[in-house]
Amino acid sequence: MAHAHHEHHSHAHSDHDEHEEHDHHHHHGGHGHSHSAPSSQSTLFWALLLTLGCMLIEAVGGVVAGSLALLADAAHMLTDAAALAMSYAAVRAALKPATGRLSYGHHRWQVLAAFTNGLALMLLAVWILYQAAQRLLSSTHVQGGLVAAIAVLGLASNLGAFLVLSRGEANLNVRGALAHVVGDMLGSGAALIAGLVIFASGWMPIDPLLSALVAAMMIRSGWRIAGESAHILLEGAPEGLDAQRVQIALRAALPFVEGIHHLHSWSLADRQTMVTLHATIKAGADSDQCIRDIARELEQHFNVRHATIQIERQNCVPVESCELHATRTTQAHP
Repeated sequence: MAHAHHEHHSHAHSDHDEHEEHDHHHHHGGHGHSHSAPSSQSTLFWALLLTLGCMLIEAVGGVVAGSLALLADAAHMLTDAAALAMSYAAVRAALKPATGRLSYGHHRWQVLAAFTNGLALMLLAVWILYQAAQRLLSSTHVQGGLVAAIAVLGLASNLGAFLVLSRGEANLNVRGALAHVVGDMLGSGAALIAGLVIFASGWMPIDPLLSALVAAMMIRSGWRIAGESAHILLEGAPEGLDAQRVQIALRAALPFVEGIHHLHSWSLADRQTMVTLHATIKAGADSDQCIRDIARELEQHFNVRHATIQIERQNCVPVESCELHATRTTQAHP
């Protein structure tokens, strides 16, 4: 397993007077980067095979039996198969090394796949609701016994895919795939119940009614997954990492810190948090040691392993001076 070790470095900027010393530091926590295939890759692959097989069985069975519940579940599985394929491709892409144009690598593909999966789940649910309404307004004969038998096979396949995914890496991408599989399990369960009720009593409306119930659950899951991934794509602050909380924690833990400002936090993927900040320190404090202490606090208490820290002897006043300094840093270090 290959590991890339990052040396700590800082940049002193001499274009400020003695009262306005700045040190700019880019910190990577003490960890290596592994380019071996993550466990989520194999779990997504096996879940994809199980889902494709079950989809074919339920699609044929739904047409033969005339069941919307089976057809809805088969359509859901078709979307799931596409979602799992995208998730699998995203995990593969994330293994590629960073480039000059993609300096953070390809990790965001996983978040994009999760966002697409969430939207697809909601759109499919709307289609199922429409079909359920159509079925309630018209009389359609459904072969209850055949529906129940095929639903049992679908439920067993879905349960297998769920067990495979739940034992893998629990990142946002896999959680999105799990949401699809759980929707499939609910769909197969609903089809089983509908088949049994129709076989026992002949009451046909149970088929579209249970399909609509499953669709409502799918909308809820899709909304949650799409919302989480959209928050990452919009560079939202990770949960528990809002600027005020970090400022209070750092000032309480580190007596040499007089102030924290220009703090920004975001996620590259759901478990890769990034932070940039400016820290004002007391006169006489060692800049390099302050940087190491702040980086340590961020890693230990907020699980931040990638931080860019700028040390100052006094706050940026006016604010534009920080922006000017950042521009000079960028130009000096392309």
